[in-house]
Amino acid sequence: MRISHIALYVKDIEKVKEFYKKYFCAIENGKYHNSKTGLETYFLSFEGSDTRLEIMTRPEMQVGNSVDVRLGYIHLAISLGTKAKVDKLTNKLKNDGYTILSGPRITGDGYYESCVLDCENNQIEITE
Repeated sequence: MRISHIALYVKDIEKVKEFYKKYFCAIENGKYHNSKTGLETYFLSFEGSDTRLEIMTRPEMQVGNSVDVRLGYIHLAISLGTKAKVDKLTNKLKNDGYTILSGPRITGDGYYESCVLDCENNQIEITE
């Protein structure tokens, strides 16, 4: 058994797609558009992983209230392979104006990580 993909509703699908391409080298598939419902999706793939991220939007999407505490999925963790890569990407995101919630640091459960917000305030753990 394996996780095939994780889906994330977003407000601005093109902006989110470009964020994941720029900072995480995501590879997009062709955009799917359902003309009856307005649903638009991209599947984003990542080097070395079979698990994909599906970003989706609909015309009636609304932005959520809290990034700290909410029911359901809270973050996406992306492993870069080394502490140096975590440090480098965290600094790049910070310099580009993105919110760094914590780190880089070693967590209580032994991960070397930083927590950042993407362009729509979805939390990402960048791990070693």
